[in-house]
Amino acid sequence: MTFDEHYFSTHTYKDVSFKKYSQYWWSNRFYAILARRYGDRNTKLLEIGTGLGHLAGRLENDFQTHALDVNPWALRVARQNARQTHFQSASALELPYQNGVFGVVILKHIVEHLPDPARAILETGRVTHDNGILMLSTPNLGSLLKPWKKQKWIGYLDPTHISLKTTAEWLDMVRQAGFKVLKVFADGFWDVPYIPWVPRQVQKFVFGSLGGLQAMTGMIFLPPRWGESLIVIARKS
Repeated sequence: MTFDEHYFSTHTYKDVSFKKYSQYWWSNRFYAILARRYGDRNTKLLEIGTGLGHLAGRLENDFQTHALDVNPWALRVARQNARQTHFQSASALELPYQNGVFGVVILKHIVEHLPDPARAILETGRVTHDNGILMLSTPNLGSLLKPWKKQKWIGYLDPTHISLKTTAEWLDMVRQAGFKVLKVFADGFWDVPYIPWVPRQVQKFVFGSLGGLQAMTGMIFLPPRWGESLIVIARKS
């Protein structure tokens, strides 16, 4: 499967809204808050696998933004959403940049799509300068509610998720790439429904309220198992 217009309207994206105040919008806002908090302003920032470019666009006034993707269609859309960002068509496995040029590198739900995520994370370490920041997120195999979903869990529904790993495996890759882990946390239980016969809107409020509060406030407080995504923030040592 290619990451084209069809991909962004099927599987895990089929019910996603890209409108303002949607879950997707709040997610990008949250990651932008984290990038500003942990990264040094005005340094070069790289988003690997930018998709539609919305996150890069949010950060253009704070960083010298660079982004790449492998799909020509996605890059055409991204250029409309992030007009000041420098885009390239390239693979995460072979980054077309010199050593140590970026102060922030973001891998937001990319590594699970890669045949060799360890290599991509090593490449990330190569292009990040000392004291630079890595932000990585990926489906969370350790999610407390994953057993409730069984084979319908969000991480299993996308056929391009070919590299699902445990938290320990991801953290080991990050450390092997020269990073010191600063924060490990989750994004909340938003993959409703979890319980049959209970209305989705009720479940969104019950299960999703903590993740929503974290996203809206920018505060990090959810333990690693309390969500469908694992999020790691690390500093190049």
